[in-house]
Amino acid sequence: MKSDLKPGLAHTQTYETTAQMRATQLTADVFSTPAMIGLMEGTCVRLTAPYLDEGENTVGMHVDVYHLAPTKIGQSVTVTAEILEIDGNKIRYAVSAINDAGVKIGEGKHRRAVIRPKKFAAG
Repeated sequence: MKSDLKPGLAHTQTYETTAQMRATQLTADVFSTPAMIGLMEGTCVRLTAPYLDEGENTVGMHVDVYHLAPTKIGQSVTVTAEILEIDGNKIRYAVSAINDAGVKIGEGKHRRAVIRPKKFAAG
């Protein structure tokens, strides 16, 4: 992990919601909570990746997210991830999402650990 990975760094990315992101238990075409969390985690990965050393990656450890409002499939969602804290190889993020109508649809915290995949897979 590079030394310039610090609290306060943030990344924002906009995604188009698709049919694969739909809450299948509902009859309406609504964006699902698992899909929202996946976009939040992916945004954290993209934020962190440029600051990792060769051979390093991150894995999710904890998710604490509220899904606050519905979004129709086809709308875009903008996710922001910000690093709050780094403790050894563990990183804590604030995450939030708004839809293209300007409605905050999700917010919370996420933790990831920096690992070396070969060593991690070996146990």
